[in-house]
Amino acid sequence: MQLTPRIGGRPASADLWTDVLSPYDGSAVARVPALSATHVAEAVAAAAATLARADFPRQRRAEVLEAAAVLLTERTEEFAVTIARESGTPIRYARAETTRAAKATRAAAVECRRMFSDAIDDTAGVGFVLHRPIGVVAALTPSHGPLEFVARQVAPAIAAGCPLVLKPAEATPVSAIRFVDLLVEAGLPADWISVVTGRGADAGHALVAHPVPALIAFAGGAEVGREIRERAPDARVLIDPDMKAALILEPDAELDRVIEALKKGAFRATGRVLVHRSVYDRSVERLCEAICELQVGDPLDAATMVGPLISPADADAVEEEIAAARRNGAEVTGGKRRGPSLLAPAVIEGPPGDVRGPVVTATPYADLDEAVALAGSGTAAGIFTSGLATAVRAARELRFDTVLINDVPCAPPDRRPTGVREMTAEKNVMVMP
Repeated sequence: MQLTPRIGGRPASADLWTDVLSPYDGSAVARVPALSATHVAEAVAAAAATLARADFPRQRRAEVLEAAAVLLTERTEEFAVTIARESGTPIRYARAETTRAAKATRAAAVECRRMFSDAIDDTAGVGFVLHRPIGVVAALTPSHGPLEFVARQVAPAIAAGCPLVLKPAEATPVSAIRFVDLLVEAGLPADWISVVTGRGADAGHALVAHPVPALIAFAGGAEVGREIRERAPDARVLIDPDMKAALILEPDAELDRVIEALKKGAFRATGRVLVHRSVYDRSVERLCEAICELQVGDPLDAATMVGPLISPADADAVEEEIAAARRNGAEVTGGKRRGPSLLAPAVIEGPPGDVRGPVVTATPYADLDEAVALAGSGTAAGIFTSGLATAVRAARELRFDTVLINDVPCAPPDRRPTGVREMTAEKNVMVMP
């Protein structure tokens, strides 16, 4: 199936096309154009022209976002299948991702209506905050979460009134193209978003280096985020960070509940599992037994809990990290290669680490102070405990954006849409008596 993105509201044309392949079995998902720096320049120029028209008012933007959220909810299964096919995300999690994308889109609509009503209360007079779009936005999204991260970048830009150029990951552009098509169906002007598909070294680098975008919204790892800041020193850079999570297991936790939660979520996002020494042996033994029950394989099978990595190269890299842990004396359970991009889940007993793929490290700790230190920092953490005081203390001391009590972090946490206010320039306007 040939899938053509829009640039400036018109179908993009290219001499070269690339196949989007399923990471599970290598079957063709779609063909998309391999676009170049020339296409990026065309897309940015179209976005700048759209911004200059200033003909897409705030009320209408909110209505479009709300309509898109409704359409996305109605088409959850259709989008979930697309996510599963192009990224290898098991269908059960792909459905949840689609729901979160719809929620992010709806939240951006709410923020769009709310943010422009800021008032200034001053004894000398009355005033308000005038918001205007910061300018053209460049958005770059990763191969994991191919719909959710796109929605989290695109919806806030629409709410803020910023036309944008979207560069989805080379391996997973289909969800992005279809989401933009859905937005146009919901009433978004067709030239408001241009999608440039292709290699990061071609379209991605050209987009980051282009002088026109006032803001670059990037979802992914901190290292790439630093590179973007170096390549675009004059642009504002917003980073929606990769999921980095940890879990603390206190001795008073209900172990059966912990194991069930770990089976459902730990091998998707929770890299560090920290277990109190008094219950470490028994807990890790149960966890190692539990991973044998997880079905690994076809992401479209409703029973699958662990799907493939995005490519054989990624599976090779994770396999090497597991082998390195073994060479360093760590006890490793699981991690067997099941296919070109498939790895069985693994538990590495040793120092806490952030191994990619379906891998967790299990580390003992002596007290909560040590657990908090070993957890590090990141996007989400969880703690299992029956003690309210312990839970509250952990919530205060853990250096994570979100802390879950008696649950496992397994998806990006819900929060205010990243970038809506950041994508506007504010000006205080005072009216004197």
